Amino acid sequence: MINDPHRLGVVGLGYWGPNLLRVLADRSDTDVVWICDQDQTRLDIFARRYRTTATSCYSDLINDESLDGIVIATPVFTHYELAAQALEAGKHTFVEKPLASSAAEASALLKLARDNGLSLMCGHTFLYSPPVRAVRAMLERKELGEVYFISSSRVNLGLHQRDVSVIWDLGPHDFSILLYWLGEMPTSVRATGRASIVPGIADVAFVTLIFPSGVVANVELSWLAPSKLRRTVVVGSQQMVVYDDTSAEPLRVYDQGVVYRDPETFGEYHLSYRTGDVVSPKLPSTEPLAAEMHDFVSSLDGRDPQTSQADLAREVVRIIEAADRSLGEGGTEQVLQADRVAINYT
Repeated sequence: MINDPHRLGVVGLGYWGPNLLRVLADRSDTDVVWICDQDQTRLDIFARRYRTTATSCYSDLINDESLDGIVIATPVFTHYELAAQALEAGKHTFVEKPLASSAAEASALLKLARDNGLSLMCGHTFLYSPPVRAVRAMLERKELGEVYFISSSRVNLGLHQRDVSVIWDLGPHDFSILLYWLGEMPTSVRATGRASIVPGIADVAFVTLIFPSGVVANVELSWLAPSKLRRTVVVGSQQMVVYDDTSAEPLRVYDQGVVYRDPETFGEYHLSYRTGDVVSPKLPSTEPLAAEMHDFVSSLDGRDPQTSQADLAREVVRIIEAADRSLGEGGTEQVLQADRVAINYT
């Protein structure tokens, strides 16, 4: 027996919404019956392309009782209101990152989803990236040994946002990856940076996170760089990994390290440097966005409500808030309570 396709609506057809629409339209088990945006020109273009019903009125989707789920790709400040309306109307909901403008709003959305038995997912697409998943598998197998530190650079020239800082725009990618890899929340966060172009909107930030395991992570975020860079280095006691999302070989594993021996006599200091092979593992060619949408659509049948993924998304918002506060206070340390840890999201 073939089930009817899930009926979905896509809200927001700006930068990322068209990609979500494309992936969902290509699936045989989904039917995008509504698209919604404030820009009539965009609506006309995508309505013709995908032969679907277009509207500028969000309530049209909310009031459609036959609609199974809503996919939201709108500005950050609208996420809570739109997602809350969708969940209150009994519709499974997918929201682009970050989940909400505050941890309080993110927690409220999680409660709404759980109280109504609905799926709530957030668009942390990098968690579906084959190299990111490969690094997590290495960490789970302890192939890198003890992880010492992680350094990440996510920079490019633009796109400047009008309503949020670079921390809110680019930070969710790296913060979600760190939680996914390490399985724990940082205990403290510090951030420095500046608003170089638009007053009050920080366009460069350097964020340092300290984790309970001792791992130190430094994240560089910028809209002001001569070239696009998406590079993360994980340094362990046994091996080191470079993840470069812009490279033809996105993952390289270095069998390198430093060996320290306790001195046998006063003043003796022994360090030896180990240099081995550099391996670029073969990775599957899965499109992360397609894999992410597969999980969301699968959750509509009730087999996996996917609220655990939203738990991680809420923790990402907690980190963003802490980094933003630190930035506003000139780099002060923000201590995060250890009452929650990152979920074991797979």
